[in-house]
Amino acid sequence: MNLFSSIRPVALLAALPAMLAFSACSNDDEDPAPQQGRVLFSHAAASANVPVKVLVNDVAVGQQLNYGQSTGYLAVNAGSPVVKISVASSNATAATETITVTDGQNYSAFAYAPTATTVGLLAFPDDLTAPAAGQAKVRVVHLIPDGPSPVKLSQVTVAGTTDVPGAIAAFKQASAFASIPAGSYNLVVTTGTPSLPVVTVGDGTGTGASTATKNYEAGKIYTIVVRGLTSSFDTNLQAKAVVIANN
Repeated sequence: MNLFSSIRPVALLAALPAMLAFSACSNDDEDPAPQQGRVLFSHAAASANVPVKVLVNDVAVGQQLNYGQSTGYLAVNAGSPVVKISVASSNATAATETITVTDGQNYSAFAYAPTATTVGLLAFPDDLTAPAAGQAKVRVVHLIPDGPSPVKLSQVTVAGTTDVPGAIAAFKQASAFASIPAGSYNLVVTTGTPSLPVVTVGDGTGTGASTATKNYEAGKIYTIVVRGLTSSFDTNLQAKAVVIANN
């Protein structure tokens, strides 16, 4: 009788569960799901009226952006990624900024003009908590370097000017999202007390038409970006208010 030949299969069978468990653990360790947030990128730098590319940790993301265009929300690994704004035609870096991305959170990142001749990058957290029933949410982002500060969102009617509570931001800042009843409005970006008009939001396309309105839908969230240069002779680069839909 061969004692070793009778013991070896039993030993192997006893060890098999441990081997399978180790193999399963090894497979799990190979492909951990990365923690990610979502970032919307927007080209709001009037000082760089050229197509640009967005790079996250030196990898291009989203589509090429002309001035005034934005991406949708893009998945970005959580941590402290380095974001670069590069001129699309030459790959020259126009701005570099390290941003913070937290797992499961949403952000908007804007290429903007700190001055009429420079480019910077700002990132803001986006609270996309659904509005209450029958409500929409709006906020203002102030990116005009040579404009008045702070600015706020207001509604102008025959009865006077009413400010949207909480929708006020200094230059390089974003207000909190404020709730408004869903409906069509011709909102105005104003400053000071009493509220004096800066630019008209109108239909949100940047035309500045004083009679145009935009329908702010129930359950929707909007960012009103105030961008451009008040000193520019180029009508495309002058101060405007444009609407970005966040959901």
